[in-house]
Amino acid sequence: MNEKRPVNLDLRTIKQPLPAITSILHRATGLALFFGAFFMLYALGMSLESEQGFEAAAQMLTESFFAKLIAWGLVSALLYHFFAGIKHLVMDFGYCEELDTAGIAAKATLAISAVSILLAGVWIW
Repeated sequence: MNEKRPVNLDLRTIKQPLPAITSILHRATGLALFFGAFFMLYALGMSLESEQGFEAAAQMLTESFFAKLIAWGLVSALLYHFFAGIKHLVMDFGYCEELDTAGIAAKATLAISAVSILLAGVWIW
C-alpha cells in the first residue's frame, strides 16, 4: 500500500482548476433556476388571475427591491447556465478538452457571462 496517499480529503483545502469551478457553477445555476421557477410561476399565476392580479404582479416586479433582486438573480443564473451549457456542448463535440484550451474556454465563459449579467442588471434596475 502506498503510504504517501492523502489522509484528509478536506474539499475546502483542495484547489480546483477553473474548468472544474465553472462546471460546478453550471450545476449550481441549474439548481437555482429550478427553485427560482417557483417564484416566477407564482408571479405568472398572480398575473393571470385577474386584471388586479396583473397590476399587483407588475407593481411587485417593478417596485419591490426584493423582487428585483430575485429576478436579477434568476436572469443571472439563466445567462451563466446558458453560456456554460454552450461550453459543455462544444466539449461534447470534442473541442476544448485539453487542459490549456479548457482553461481558455472557462475564462471565456466567465467573461461573457459577467458582461451579460452586468447588462441584465442595468436592464432590470
